[in-house]
Amino acid sequence: MRRGAGAALAATLGGTLNSKSAAQNSPASPREPHLTFPTTPRARLAVTSWPFREFIDSPRNPYRNRQKPGMDLEGFPAMVSKEFGIQNICPLSAHFHSTDPAYLEAFRKAVERAGSHLVDLGLGAGSFWDPDKAKRQAAIEYGRHWIDLAVQLGSPSVRQHLGAPRGVKPDVDLASQTLGELAEYGASKNTLINLENDDLLNEDPFFIVKVIEKVENPYLRALPDFGNTLSRGDVEYNERGVAAMLKHAYGVCHVKDVVVADTGKTYDVNLPRMFELAKASGFQGYYMMEWDGGPGEPYAGTRRLAEETLKYIGV
Repeated sequence: MRRGAGAALAATLGGTLNSKSAAQNSPASPREPHLTFPTTPRARLAVTSWPFREFIDSPRNPYRNRQKPGMDLEGFPAMVSKEFGIQNICPLSAHFHSTDPAYLEAFRKAVERAGSHLVDLGLGAGSFWDPDKAKRQAAIEYGRHWIDLAVQLGSPSVRQHLGAPRGVKPDVDLASQTLGELAEYGASKNTLINLENDDLLNEDPFFIVKVIEKVENPYLRALPDFGNTLSRGDVEYNERGVAAMLKHAYGVCHVKDVVVADTGKTYDVNLPRMFELAKASGFQGYYMMEWDGGPGEPYAGTRRLAEETLKYIGV
């Protein structure tokens, strides 16, 4: 989401992210990403639209709760700025009411008016190790399509979820082939592909690390989530997984303090330890607030996460 229709937005990034033209002209591009991250603690905070899924009106959003007030994604950047004093966002692809040019331009202008920036764009799942070659190719084409939209809107990266047919185990070799092809496309557009430890079946942190290391493309990166790998209650596994992911992270890290498992059971995330791991890894990117349940509601939960994060990165 950067060049073309997003050129004006990219120009507003200033000290937050290098403009796309500058990045394109860098000797490191396209084989090495080059982003300049802010150093002021609050400027390193970001908010994803996932916690607000029950409020967001979109035909692609299955989680909309009609008992709650609605909000088009166009209103999300201003809401985040007003409610939390944060000017960095990650909208999810499912939350865009449309992807036609007029809507994307309206959204881009809404981001600009809010003084905000896209720092990531969350995509749905692709079947990157499907036994069916046509379905693997479809996953690549889906990712390419959203990379093109990311360029238009000014996002330096996309978060690509990984999926597979029921009963098909994650395959490092096939995943590396298809994600390697997607990473090549991302590199050609100067757009990072982030892989998140979201689902313990298809997005196990150690599987993701194996794929990234096999692909060996600097545009394919890890997006560590502090809590997702804790969804079965194994604190030690979660800690090792996050540490492994941080070694391959570049631009974004998800922050949450509580994880709600599919069974409804909640697990508390050891935030001091997570930030200790992030600091030790040398991570310099954005901390994305992703309240995902537990006590309270998304507004209070996001505000609490932001305050906690500032406490750990503000020194």
